[in-house]
Amino acid sequence: MSSNLEPIPITSQKHDPAWKHCQMFKNGERVQLKCIYCGKIFKGGGIHRIKEHLAGHKGNAATCLRVPSDVRVLMQESLDGVVVKKRKKQKIAEEITNVNQVSTEIQAYGDQVDTNTGLLMIEKSDTLEPSSSLLVNREGTSNVAGERRKRGRGKSLPAEANALSFVPVELGARRVNNHVHMAIGRFLFDIGATMDAVNSVYFQPMVDAIVSGGSGALMPSCNDLQGWILRKSVEEVKSENDKVMGAWVRTGCSILVNQWNTQTGRILLNFLVYCPEGTVFLKSIDASSVINSSDALYELLKQVVEEVGSKHVLQVITNGEEQYIVAGRRLAETFPTLYWTPCAAHCVDLILEDFAKLEWINAIIEQARSITKFIYNHSVVLNMVRRYTFGNDIVEPAATRSATNFTTLTRMVDLKNNLQAMVTSQQWVDCPYSKKPGGLAMLDLVSNQSFWSSCILIVRLTNPLLRVLRMVGSKKRPAMGYVYAGMYRAKETFKKELVKRNEYMVYWNIIDHWWEQQWHHPLHAAGFYLNPRFFYSMEGDMPNEMLSGMLDCIEKLIPEVTVQDKISKEINSYKNSVGDFGRKMAVRARDTLLPVEWWSTYGGSCPNLARLAIRVLSQTCSTLGLKHNHIPFEKLYETRNCLEQQRLRDLIFVQCNLQLRQIGYESKQHDSMQPLSSESASIVEDWVTGIDAFLDDDTYPDWTTLETLSVNTMLLRPGDEVEELGAGFNDHEIFNRMKEGDNENAEDNVVS
Repeated sequence: MSSNLEPIPITSQKHDPAWKHCQMFKNGERVQLKCIYCGKIFKGGGIHRIKEHLAGHKGNAATCLRVPSDVRVLMQESLDGVVVKKRKKQKIAEEITNVNQVSTEIQAYGDQVDTNTGLLMIEKSDTLEPSSSLLVNREGTSNVAGERRKRGRGKSLPAEANALSFVPVELGARRVNNHVHMAIGRFLFDIGATMDAVNSVYFQPMVDAIVSGGSGALMPSCNDLQGWILRKSVEEVKSENDKVMGAWVRTGCSILVNQWNTQTGRILLNFLVYCPEGTVFLKSIDASSVINSSDALYELLKQVVEEVGSKHVLQVITNGEEQYIVAGRRLAETFPTLYWTPCAAHCVDLILEDFAKLEWINAIIEQARSITKFIYNHSVVLNMVRRYTFGNDIVEPAATRSATNFTTLTRMVDLKNNLQAMVTSQQWVDCPYSKKPGGLAMLDLVSNQSFWSSCILIVRLTNPLLRVLRMVGSKKRPAMGYVYAGMYRAKETFKKELVKRNEYMVYWNIIDHWWEQQWHHPLHAAGFYLNPRFFYSMEGDMPNEMLSGMLDCIEKLIPEVTVQDKISKEINSYKNSVGDFGRKMAVRARDTLLPVEWWSTYGGSCPNLARLAIRVLSQTCSTLGLKHNHIPFEKLYETRNCLEQQRLRDLIFVQCNLQLRQIGYESKQHDSMQPLSSESASIVEDWVTGIDAFLDDDTYPDWTTLETLSVNTMLLRPGDEVEELGAGFNDHEIFNRMKEGDNENAEDNVVS
């Protein structure tokens, strides 16, 4: 965004619903609007143009691909209301004509109109035109909404064997929702799709395209899909990937090796390439026979680096198993201008896993699970909890099982008062489940202050690590400039909360055990050093380890000696805020601009250092996971026909790349993975799996009685993770490695 834009507060007098989904800025004398989902800036057209952008109306504004589907529908409905008002006078004559044409039909069903409820019983017949949308008010006049056919609304259900049946239609309500949604549901159920398929950014455009084709539009055949449609999709994906690859020259890239163990025992390696412009899926390889061979892994990694171009690659990120370490280090020797990096998210997950094994933490987790298991296996209790928590679940799925332990404890602490209000209410006292062993145990725990005190301490200790997990998996900003600071804050939290060294060293040793290679990784140190937000917040000299990491990056990533020397001189300008670095604008922007944007704006006087900073700060720190459901990896490696195998490779290529484009854009999905769903089953199993004692014959759970969750009442996630990192990094005990004696003394306290 241009630095000349001044934010303008949106006052309460602006009632249009679209104002909640944009930001307003002043550029000189002109007012500009910015979409909060995709960041597109509109220099004219007012709020109506933003609304068209969000609604996906083509013509005056480009469609926003990142807007949540519920917001898109809201904007479409708002626009439809405007259109109806504008065209109302023009359509009076047409509506009167239509009324005359159907007056006979209305009279035929006149006896079936309930004048008290305003309901009309309409025959489900093929003779009823979908665009008729007959509505009769209490005075007997009818209204025909012609626009409904254009939007795909008001289509009648097909007649069943010419049987005469009737459905009640509430006056003024849309008849479309139920039968349209049921049609979509039947299709998704039939093909075995996951329920979150409707969260795809391509779902609404597909529906819009079908509606725009009209009732006579022909649907594609199976041959079409596996023929010309797939070919064209491959071409489109390659074209989009070429645009992303074009950014590698400026930002560099990271090769991500994503390992997946299939249900049949295969071990697949998915190779992705990350840069801030997007992540590209390259290919998938069955590595089952070579996964334990560091030599074979090295050859695979070497081939991918050569395919991408070693001049673009700053790092190759893999898991931290021994064979990857050996292969990665050998790779770094072969290509002296790149690093091997263990996946930061995997390391943090292992840290959390070990924390959960500590006796006192494990005991609290088990107690909390006893509460959630009882709640999630009795629909009456679950409905009551959701009413008292305003529609929120108390189990919060995270990316892994280990992380879910602590995100759920965080959620339960947030809802502590709600749960206590419920178990002390008359409604709970009158509930038969309150007298059962599980209900009595839940009452004891929810009322136990010691239990909550322990939960709160665990949440305080682990939230900084969960923040690191969110940062390294974020699409909002590359993580390289923040991960070191995030782990610093995590260790600092243990020290501040526990105070006594012999107590916090237990946790520090677990962190250092898994994070050892990360602490001393030059790229992470350089990311911290080159992030102006953190660099200028340091009091005193920069720790030697940070400076050494920075110098190591210069020597490794910049092979030309003359350029290295220039960067050494330019570092002094950066360190002393010389020239543009010292401008008041630059000082203010340290905390507001992304690090790459800051260097692009104010690093002109140090071009060599700026180029290096942009490349380092543009990298991620972890492998990005793919959802493997319904991607035919297994089928690919089982197929022996060469032609079919190539077609499946192209299909996987398209599916994976389309999925990667949605990462970070699914605003509904961060809260849409509900505990009681097949999508989250493996993640939350320990928190919702039924206990036999809960499932008595007379209280067997019935999912059909569950009340629908409202996404609008979901708890908000924490604010900007970077803002929470704050400033000031002056504890040298955290930066420096512990003495060998400290390591030995703490080993006995670590639960393996």
